[in-house]
Amino acid sequence: MPLSILIQNQNKDVPPIRGKYCNSFLCRLRGLTFRRELDRDEGLLLVEGHDSRIDTAIHMLFVWFDLAVIWINSDMLVVDKVLARRWHPAYVPKQPAKYILEIHPDRLDDFEIGHKVKWNDA
Repeated sequence: MPLSILIQNQNKDVPPIRGKYCNSFLCRLRGLTFRRELDRDEGLLLVEGHDSRIDTAIHMLFVWFDLAVIWINSDMLVVDKVLARRWHPAYVPKQPAKYILEIHPDRLDDFEIGHKVKWNDA
């Protein structure tokens, strides 16, 4: 069962995101596929073992809605972001990342490249 966390942007005064810390292979594999919706303050933090562009690439197959995707490196800095369109085959970050934050598309502008992110147990 993924750990519940609160995710906060340290550079911008925006509401925190209630998220799930997803570090197992099966949790990352499933991601948000087959979900029908995502609340505006809800998200999923996918965790890889190290900073990488390839290992943090995502797909949107079987995802029924668009997502804001924020890539975060091991220094907890945002290194890329994109509005990921449903059913798109792949998105790869421009810089290596360790974490992939998948959130409601309305929250895309809550994060900018270079922003510092932190999370705590909820």
